[in-house]
Amino acid sequence: MSFSETTRARAREIIARYPADRSRSALLPLLHLVQSEEGYVSPAGVEFCAEVLGLNKAQVGAVATFYTMYKRKPTGDYLVSVCTNTMCDVLGGQKVYDTLAEHLGVGHEETTADGRITLEHAECLAACDYGPVMTVNYDFFDNVEPQAALDVVEELRAGGRPMPTRGARLCTLKEMAVQLAGFADERDGAVADGGPGEPSLRGLRLAEQHGVSVPGFDPKTPIRSKAEADRDAAEAKAKAEATKPAPAPEPAKTAEPAKTAEPAKTAEPAKTAEPAKTAEPAKTAEPAKTAEQAKPEAATGSTAPDVKAPDDKSPQVRTAETRQPDASTPVPDAPGTKVPVDGPAPASRDARAAEAAGVAANPPAGDGKPAGDAAGAQERNLKEAESGTGADGADPADANGSGVRK
Repeated sequence: MSFSETTRARAREIIARYPADRSRSALLPLLHLVQSEEGYVSPAGVEFCAEVLGLNKAQVGAVATFYTMYKRKPTGDYLVSVCTNTMCDVLGGQKVYDTLAEHLGVGHEETTADGRITLEHAECLAACDYGPVMTVNYDFFDNVEPQAALDVVEELRAGGRPMPTRGARLCTLKEMAVQLAGFADERDGAVADGGPGEPSLRGLRLAEQHGVSVPGFDPKTPIRSKAEADRDAAEAKAKAEATKPAPAPEPAKTAEPAKTAEPAKTAEPAKTAEPAKTAEPAKTAEPAKTAEQAKPEAATGSTAPDVKAPDDKSPQVRTAETRQPDASTPVPDAPGTKVPVDGPAPASRDARAAEAAGVAANPPAGDGKPAGDAAGAQERNLKEAESGTGADGADPADANGSGVRK
């Protein structure tokens, strides 16, 4: 399929929204764009997106098959989605879906013969406080009942456009895809229709009732457009630059004073003889350690001081810290735990003797048999099988008592 020039111009506009080295980010709106022309994402649409973005078709197809909003087969003008997830199902959502399926004669993701309506069940439409809910091209019909759902689809089949419970007036799936691609709804007064639901306004009602408000907020303040916000920001920046004080000039550097000649060094005075050292006082004997003080070293063999940890820890935690200390470990080893000490390496002759003993105790395997299997029992069993007698001398053909060879 050859896409229209309008679609190609919009594709260029979408790609221009992103940095030159990030054009791949335009894939999602581009898929909505091709769906707005064909009603679904066809193989030609996948090829078109790959062409304008410099991707291969597998990369585009991987994205198009991931999201359920991209339809892979022709879809009707109106996509009717009924939530059958837990909350809506309890409130009657499945009954609404079953009623529509029987009335329209279609199942999940099937389209009526006139091409007007495609029915699908949705896992969740994110409107549990309005359940059961149904959407038509993603616009909500809240607290819907089977008969109300039938009235909506019949009006759609008759060419009408019923007003959703919340949001703007209905449009076709192709028109909705244009909006999802990032373009405004150009229908006169379309976005002025509809209104919010009562559960959505509940918080505002409570705030008004209890006098809760944002300090300094004026609800009548108009919402500025992006162009107005950019203009105000530019004006504020220019004003700040104009009022910014000029930097003070740096003081001129003065010439460094000339260095004066260093005074001549005077002769050092002769050193006087050092006074004779007096005898050091005799050291007093250290007090003998009490049994309690000597206990940790005797029990653990550790030379680290027994410092109490900053917090009382369980023995398991203390042992773990001893085995793998970190910056928070208070001491290198804990009382009651002996620190292992590497012993001398074994002599080379001892290592050779240990290796020889291991080889002798573990003969290599052969013929696919694991090590340690004795061949005698296997040979005996083979001979008994060839002779036609078992270990007890009985004929194996009569082993089950029926005379039939097993």
